[in-house]
Amino acid sequence: MSNAVSAMQGASFKGSISVQDAGLQGMITLRGDLQSEPLAKAVKTAVGVSIPKVGTINSGKKGAAAWMSPDELLLLVDYANADAIIAKLEKAMAGAHILAVNVSDARAVFTLEGPVIRDVLAKGSPANMSTDAFSIGDTRRTRLGQLPVAFWLSTENTATVVCFRSVGEHVFNWLCTAAQKGAVPKYYA
Repeated sequence: MSNAVSAMQGASFKGSISVQDAGLQGMITLRGDLQSEPLAKAVKTAVGVSIPKVGTINSGKKGAAAWMSPDELLLLVDYANADAIIAKLEKAMAGAHILAVNVSDARAVFTLEGPVIRDVLAKGSPANMSTDAFSIGDTRRTRLGQLPVAFWLSTENTATVVCFRSVGEHVFNWLCTAAQKGAVPKYYA
């Protein structure tokens, strides 16, 4: 059996911001009726947080739940426990119409740190990155350099970017190029 490795195997870059491969991250796509009380209870049990409001992420000690669409969440859990958490969700929701899939190995995750994160992301995303439109805990499922991504702010100077693993190297290189020293407009900073 092979050992699991992250998309960029720990690669990092330091420019106007730092860009870091976040390593292995357990991720579960959960689709179902987000208004359902049993689903809310199952999510709370599985990751320790409530179902997030539209366009937000809820984080806790056991994991996080990010709103992706009206019927979809991205659950962030410990990589080694993703399959066990899916089994718990399916057991808790037996008879209900849900879909829970381990997408951990199909995604790449990057951590961005620095004071001009908003400017770097704005270079390639149509999302409004102003503090009025994008706050800590907000998520955006959008595009970055014409590739589908999701991202959110954990702090004013820390963001997470998730993309398909197949384009992980391209997204990493795009972020590094956009974050070159002297190449950031500092519109939002």
